[in-house]
Amino acid sequence: MTRNLALLSTLERRNRELEVLIEIGKALTSTLDLEGVLNLIMDQLNRLLNAQAWSLLLRDAESGVLTCAMAVAPSGKSRKGRQSVCGKGVASWVAEHDQPLLIPDLGQEPPIAGIDDWGTVYSAGSVLCVPVKSRDRVLGIIELSNGPQKKAFTKSDLQILLTIADYAAIAIENARNFERISELAITDELTGLYNSRHLHTLLDEEIARMERFGGKLSLIFIDLDFFKRVNDTRGHLIGSRTLAEIGQLIRGNIRKVCKAARYGGDEFVIILPSTGKSGAMALATRLRELFREYEFRDECGSTFNLTASFGLAVYPDDAGSKDELIRMADQAMYRVKESTRDSVQSA
Repeated sequence: MTRNLALLSTLERRNRELEVLIEIGKALTSTLDLEGVLNLIMDQLNRLLNAQAWSLLLRDAESGVLTCAMAVAPSGKSRKGRQSVCGKGVASWVAEHDQPLLIPDLGQEPPIAGIDDWGTVYSAGSVLCVPVKSRDRVLGIIELSNGPQKKAFTKSDLQILLTIADYAAIAIENARNFERISELAITDELTGLYNSRHLHTLLDEEIARMERFGGKLSLIFIDLDFFKRVNDTRGHLIGSRTLAEIGQLIRGNIRKVCKAARYGGDEFVIILPSTGKSGAMALATRLRELFREYEFRDECGSTFNLTASFGLAVYPDDAGSKDELIRMADQAMYRVKESTRDSVQSA
């Protein structure tokens, strides 16, 4: 009788695990919304393991810093957005060593070197923590803990958590790949700025926002002076590298709310939301001086300088539509081009 009950309990657990994995699989094939899929995964995980506290941390590929993407704690205090200190704590240890950690009873286990937050993480009695991996890269960490009066985690819990972590890795990779593809569709590959097609979308959005909330929208048109000489005398490779550096200079010297695009060839456009003529003129003047002073280099290490012609227009002061705004800024730029070059004019 006891054996039959144990067998029945095991079968019921296996059925629940199968149901959970099926639900997660359905979610992975139905959406690329990372937060929605991860929420479903963690909800299903909690359905199986019913941890007192859990958290999912995502790892930055460059810095290795772990940031809490979602969490549930007994105190109800949110840990979302918090970063773990590199080299300290359970999650950091698991990420650094790239291996899961199961401690059924902290009271019976000796402390592990490099982990110093046993007493502070939810007063845990039992801890289960696994890496979320894809192609030998740690993308994040799933960490569960139970207090001393709660159920201790087991090796069976570890196995199901490792399986669910694999699903989480697929969700993260799918979402990030989709994000990369989406960025490529709107980004100029050479300069890293937006492409001209997406520029029109951005302008439509910003003009609609201005019409709704009021304010001004400025547009700066930039054309490099005598850029053909760079290609003719130094080669197209140096020309391409120079355009890439121009893109970096623009991106590094505008506000986050501003949008910059490569309009075509050696022409660039900057959108300045909530900015009037004086603000646009100040930015254009600063970029003009920056271009003049910046030293570009060819393959031999020889330096050369570039100047640019700038034209700007303001919506709704100078134009009543997107196309007119572009035309007015473009015409202002061409007046500079046909006279002195290396200067700024407004519509």
